[in-house]
Amino acid sequence: MNHSKYIISALTLIAVCGAKFELKAQSFVADKVVAVVGSSAILYSDIVKQADEITLERREMNYTPDRSAENEALETLLLQKLLYNQAQIDSIDISYAMGQISSYAEDMVNQLILQAGSLQKYEAQEGRRAFEIKDEIIERLSEYQYAQDMMATVTRDITVTPGEVERHFRKLKKEELPIIPEQYVYAQITRFPKSSEGAKQRTKERLLEIRERILNGARFDMMARMYSVDPGSAFKGGELPPMTKNQFDPAFGEALAKLRPGQISGIVESTYGLHIIQLIRMEGESYVARHILLKPIFSDDELQETLTTLDSIANLIRNGEMTFAEAALRESDDAGSRLNGGLVTNIDAMKMNRMSNPEAATTRFFKDQVAPADYKELAKLKIGEISPAILSFNAKGDQMGKILSPVEIIPSHRADMSTDYLVMEQLALEEKKQKYFDEWLDRKIQTMYIRIDPSFDTSQFERSAWSQKQQ
Repeated sequence: MNHSKYIISALTLIAVCGAKFELKAQSFVADKVVAVVGSSAILYSDIVKQADEITLERREMNYTPDRSAENEALETLLLQKLLYNQAQIDSIDISYAMGQISSYAEDMVNQLILQAGSLQKYEAQEGRRAFEIKDEIIERLSEYQYAQDMMATVTRDITVTPGEVERHFRKLKKEELPIIPEQYVYAQITRFPKSSEGAKQRTKERLLEIRERILNGARFDMMARMYSVDPGSAFKGGELPPMTKNQFDPAFGEALAKLRPGQISGIVESTYGLHIIQLIRMEGESYVARHILLKPIFSDDELQETLTTLDSIANLIRNGEMTFAEAALRESDDAGSRLNGGLVTNIDAMKMNRMSNPEAATTRFFKDQVAPADYKELAKLKIGEISPAILSFNAKGDQMGKILSPVEIIPSHRADMSTDYLVMEQLALEEKKQKYFDEWLDRKIQTMYIRIDPSFDTSQFERSAWSQKQQ
């Protein structure tokens, strides 16, 4: 959701993640408590750091408002502290995120140590121990997560009816309607190489060899760095952020649940490919694990054979011997589109991201939602034309051959109810959530203990209710 005026901006997270926590560099600031929200204090040094990030972003955007950066920083921090304190009152649980927060903090401190040259140099530079800085990063990220989850909880049950969407659309002036970029509706016929099972078997054998080397003394993390094709974990020795069983791919989670710390699984086939997994430890209900991921690799001859077959199918369609829909039904390996004339949807991607809202399903894709290899061909074609066979990837990252045909190219346009209902629904929903959040926030400012130093200028606050708390 995007409550542009009052809900925490990305600047808060930028301040947490990008400022490098160079507290020593800020030590010249004459610190004092500027405000108290519930049980949380806002220091002047906090405002200075937040204001520095706001100033940096303004400069990058070439934006120079009349409002001072310190004024905006204090209002942002007041909101974050209020949401954080309310989250404590409402017993919001962020345990699901603590593993990732801890992992992120560890990575950040290690990066800074690397930049400094050594742990000793980094601690001397900062004037504090590295573990203290890590603990502060965790504390700040945790507070941000509490605030974000509290914000989501406030508006979680807000929905809009079709009538509300239509009324929202009608009240907008034409120039206020969003511009919808060019979209593609297209069909595809996909083929995996005939040797897919053979390639999978070769990959399993390769993984078993790697597993055997680990059992004979090779380090799992070193093997992961050398062989794993998971870009998010390979450079970390295959280590994944702590997650509960249900947060993993089902097959991966089932295999992980059977392991004891230090044990290594057999071959596990998941949505993403083939793995071996090592359980490192448990953190409550979360698993800390590492893995090595491999995907089947095909030879040039195997791939070329697939492309030749697809080009033959494309020629049959061009010659009128079958329609694209008939060819998709008979020849395509993509279960999601073959029964629908080859028409591509985002349903596979939704399943992978565990999205269950059926209204989010679509056959329309913006340029950045289409695989680069696919878009390169689609951009050359007119409606109904058929591309040559190309190598591409599916939503799971598996390599395959494809032929493509654009069904509809929707030019860039201002949003319209008849063609862009989902966009208008989202805008109407955001506006309704904004209004509800504003009303909720007004009540919380009145009822929560808030004190702002009277010497601090609050005249530019976007929400005047904060100023009433000056004393």
